[in-house]
Amino acid sequence: MYLGVSGRLPSLNVNRLAVPALLLMACTAAPLAAAVSCELNYPASDIARLFPESTSFKKIYFSFSTRGGQPMLQKVEARLGGLPALYAPLDVPYVVYEVYKGTKKIGYVHGVNQKGQFGVLEVFVSLDLEGRIKAFYLQRIAGQWAKKFTSPAFGKQFVTLTLKDFERYNLISGKGTGKVAAIANPAPEATTDFFGLLRAVNKNLILMDEFFYSVDKANP
Repeated sequence: MYLGVSGRLPSLNVNRLAVPALLLMACTAAPLAAAVSCELNYPASDIARLFPESTSFKKIYFSFSTRGGQPMLQKVEARLGGLPALYAPLDVPYVVYEVYKGTKKIGYVHGVNQKGQFGVLEVFVSLDLEGRIKAFYLQRIAGQWAKKFTSPAFGKQFVTLTLKDFERYNLISGKGTGKVAAIANPAPEATTDFFGLLRAVNKNLILMDEFFYSVDKANP
């Protein structure tokens, strides 16, 4: 069972011309008893930037406790390589933003927390309905190299990637082939953050695959 909250994007004159800077802020809490994994600080303007063609969005809360329980959690842990300690806690409520153009759903925006070198990383991707990355957004990172990871040049390396691309790369050994292996680390002194970001995107795609894309395929 999902809990949804709808939102409509403000006019283009207000929203699209005032793109917020990346903020080093903690994720806000959902209107539930427990804090969620990660939310956009400014969802209306962020979604308008990530999906310029969008007109509205719906915020949906989901968790392992409301769907799949312990078996689903273990399945996700296995898909993450069987080493959940490399990741931020998994068994928490999550937020996904369903994005619409008029009445037509055109994609999703979803973020996760991940362990970084100097604290939590907050990593979002926007996805089309096929699970392909449209944009990468790093909302939170600490360290003197932060600007290197929030630069457009770094983020563009994730555009068009899918879960299949990550399946060709071992995020534990750091070895593999294909597009993920070709992603350049802009700060060699920050390998913890670099691999943390790769793991965060992979975790993001796996969660979306289990909770949304597999459901969409089962109920076309």
